[in-house]
Amino acid sequence: MKQSLRFTGIALALLLITLSAAYVRAEKTAGAGQVVPGIPVKDTVTLVELGSTSCIPCKMMAPIMDEVKAEYKGRVEVIFIDVWDRANADKAKKFKIMAIPTQVFYDRQGKEAFRHTGFFDKASIKIKLDEILAK
Repeated sequence: MKQSLRFTGIALALLLITLSAAYVRAEKTAGAGQVVPGIPVKDTVTLVELGSTSCIPCKMMAPIMDEVKAEYKGRVEVIFIDVWDRANADKAKKFKIMAIPTQVFYDRQGKEAFRHTGFFDKASIKIKLDEILAK
């Protein structure tokens, strides 16, 4: 019972945090097509992982993202933003996420090509990246 209440409390807190971010208007972008300065990386396929070092599914994603970053080095920029870190609060709001983890894929032109919310397995990430790289 205590564990169920704790889970419910954590889930409710996460929901409130992510929903509040959805209602905040995005400020002016840093540059043409950029959500925040340097993201997406100019002329490069970019994968942004929005999560937290404290979130269980995000922790499960960390080694996958490290492997993807290594395997696609030189072809894809992989960026992690800890949305629960107060220093990143403005960045997180600009991505208009509803829950974490969220993965946002950008093509070479800086356009959002795909967005996924929740745990995303490595094989599926690679399929999506290869699809975007092929364009």
